[in-house]
Amino acid sequence: MAIKKIATFIPNLHGGGAEKIVINLLKGMLKTNVSLDLVLINADGPYLSQIPDKVRVINLAAGRSLKSILPLSNYLRKHKPDAIISHLSEANLATVLAKKISRTESKVILVEHNTLSASKSKLIRARFFTPLMRKLYPYADTIVGVSQGVSQDLECQLNLSKGKVRTIYNPIVDFDLINKAKSSLDHPWFRKGSPPVFLAVGRLTEQKDFMNLIQAFALLRKQRHARLLILGEGEKRSELEELINKLGVREDVSLPGFVDNPYAYMSRANGYVLSSRWEGLPTVLIEAMACGCPVIATDCPSGPSEILEAGKYGSLVPVGDPRALSSAMSDLLESPLNRDILKQKILDFSIEQGTNKYLKLLGYA
Repeated sequence: MAIKKIATFIPNLHGGGAEKIVINLLKGMLKTNVSLDLVLINADGPYLSQIPDKVRVINLAAGRSLKSILPLSNYLRKHKPDAIISHLSEANLATVLAKKISRTESKVILVEHNTLSASKSKLIRARFFTPLMRKLYPYADTIVGVSQGVSQDLECQLNLSKGKVRTIYNPIVDFDLINKAKSSLDHPWFRKGSPPVFLAVGRLTEQKDFMNLIQAFALLRKQRHARLLILGEGEKRSELEELINKLGVREDVSLPGFVDNPYAYMSRANGYVLSSRWEGLPTVLIEAMACGCPVIATDCPSGPSEILEAGKYGSLVPVGDPRALSSAMSDLLESPLNRDILKQKILDFSIEQGTNKYLKLLGYA
């Protein structure tokens, strides 16, 4: 069989879940007989260092998705990949338009990582994207949702026929992740005899709702000594720091920014908390479970309930309810779920399984 050339398109490699999934897919596909290009609107972000050596990186240096359409069409015309897998709504729209302009035969796969109905009401730009998505997404060869919830919502929001969107769980877990979880960690909060530590990982944005988490932690802190560590960076940092000071928990809440190996923290934390207002399939929740960390999540659309099987593998609490979240955090410290049970569940999210499903879409199993 001839070597297939597969292109992956994403705006950048900032420290988010979709970007991490792209890196995992590239690693998984390299184990097969394919040639891989990674096309970026801007070649920046902390995950650049994790791109596998055999992947060719194409930097469009376009600034924004709209400005990337012509450079991307030129790439398609020049390099003629057998398929292009695009991630995130803005990039997906640019991909469909670039394919039309280039008049090439490249197969187009669009991947959605968030629940459109939840995210569009929060993000002003997304309100304008939905009509364009309704018009342009049907031109894709395949549309992929990263969870059943994302797929069903996308069909409803874009007036697509039932079954038009394929569900493929994100490729997340491999031996590399497990090995990183065992790495040494020199952090004073994890020394023997220290108070319990709750962990959260993600961009400091409205979507992740760390304001709610900090409020919940402040309520818990009134009852018992504990600590909260939030790994990530984003535009809400100043607001979060202001809230931390206002609630008087500065000594017990830390926002150290982005870290290369969050898994070493996950394997040692007493509990992981996902406080999001909306998600698609939250990667970090699955990663925490793979590291054996007991989890709590808001029952947001969509993903957490699907992953935790309606509470079987971790607590689900209402979105934006700090008292309910604080109560769940207290309960977790009193009776955490067995860590081995958590590790059994994550087999559904292996990199090998996810990669194989994408390759099957391309007719290359």
